[in-house]
Amino acid sequence: MGIVAGLDSSSAFTHIVVCDTDTGAVLRRGYAAHPVEAKATEADPQAWLLSLGEAATGGLLEGVQAIGVSAQQHGLVPLDHQGNLVRPALLGNDKRAQVAAADLIDGLGGRQSWAEAVGSVPQAAQPVSKLRWLARTEPEAAQRVASVLQPHDWLVWQLLGRPARQTTDRGAASGTGYWSAGSGSYRPDLVELALGHHAALPEVLGPSEVAGTTPEGLLISAGTGETMAAAFGLGLGVGDAVVSLGASGSVMAVHHEALSDPGGMITSLADATGMHLPVVYTSNAVRALRGSVEMLGVAGLEELSALALKSTPGASGLVLLPYLEGERTPNLPHTAGTLCGLRRESMKPEHLARAAFEGMLCSLADALDVLRGRGVEVRRVFLLGAAAELPAVQGLAPALFGTQVIVPQPAEYAALGAARQAAWALGVSQGTADPLTPPAWQGAAAQVLEPGDELAVGRAVRQQYMATRDQIHPGAFDSALGAAHPA
Repeated sequence: MGIVAGLDSSSAFTHIVVCDTDTGAVLRRGYAAHPVEAKATEADPQAWLLSLGEAATGGLLEGVQAIGVSAQQHGLVPLDHQGNLVRPALLGNDKRAQVAAADLIDGLGGRQSWAEAVGSVPQAAQPVSKLRWLARTEPEAAQRVASVLQPHDWLVWQLLGRPARQTTDRGAASGTGYWSAGSGSYRPDLVELALGHHAALPEVLGPSEVAGTTPEGLLISAGTGETMAAAFGLGLGVGDAVVSLGASGSVMAVHHEALSDPGGMITSLADATGMHLPVVYTSNAVRALRGSVEMLGVAGLEELSALALKSTPGASGLVLLPYLEGERTPNLPHTAGTLCGLRRESMKPEHLARAAFEGMLCSLADALDVLRGRGVEVRRVFLLGAAAELPAVQGLAPALFGTQVIVPQPAEYAALGAARQAAWALGVSQGTADPLTPPAWQGAAAQVLEPGDELAVGRAVRQQYMATRDQIHPGAFDSALGAAHPA
């Protein structure tokens, strides 16, 4: 038996779990908040180290042989020739690069050119867009940039004592906008297009490779981004999809190959095991529920859920297209939400509440269909986010998604994934593990929900939703869905 640790440095805190290498059983835990504002768009990376040190106090890492690092994605850490910070790190929630992203799309010849080049179309969050913003807004700082890291890369580099070699992994690299999951290689020309000059990029390690060893002999694995680490911690495999319910939504699934989508609706990410994680984003998820809470004047999401369950499937004909902030899937950035089917008998609070839940879940089912239409197998859906605990979500999701739904118990899945990667790298380095086969840790404890007899009802509700969507926004989904059919 060995002992490994996984640390997850998110936007607001550091979680550390110390695990048994053979079973993944959690032996110890550590936690510390970051000494920065929760919604800050910039940060001094030293704050991440301070949080890490605080989380690891009290002998937490005693006996640990290897550490894996997971961190917030889409952050940009610009360094000069001496490895010093050029300016504070730009974080993933920074939206100032929206115009820069549009400039980059035009600069390469459109959305299809980007999708073919790196499997994604620039968004404000991505490092490639932040580099363009930096070059346009802070040209003197941009000129000093000699190398570019993301938060996970920077933390690994710091733990190793700032060696000459800087590393990342394919999962984190796939979200930059200048590394292709399909070809497995960088596009340095896109860095130059964004920044205006060459910048050194970290070496991309394989899933079970070692980033280095500290002077004390502690092995540091490749690490990865939070999304990939959480997928690894959940134990996802082929046939598994994840639907994340935040203010906005996302649907991702494990697949054997990268998917290039000419319209840019699919973002082609790599995972932490050598597979791929195609992702489809929606601009609206729980924000549609919160808007309905305010419209109906109920106390909160729990009361909205209870109200929705007093209605019937199809919400007495009410259909909510929840495109409140425009929408990415389908690509309708300037549209608004639509409430259809108003009749005297449908104008009741419970029907509007039901329409809000059905609209949110049908919109996410649309995103699932984008992946299914490209040959992605979906046998079960993992439902993540606080809203996944709501009875209305659990009652409606299996039938609307057309598949088994798994609601994992809350846990530090990104930190667990980082620890599992550390155990894998440790085993490979010791000659006791296969570099192509990750350790078989116990899967997440979860509630399993089956569609059962409600499958036909779910199809009918989906058909009602799709008919309304296609009437209001004709053709918006034609290119996205292709041969896909609702489950």
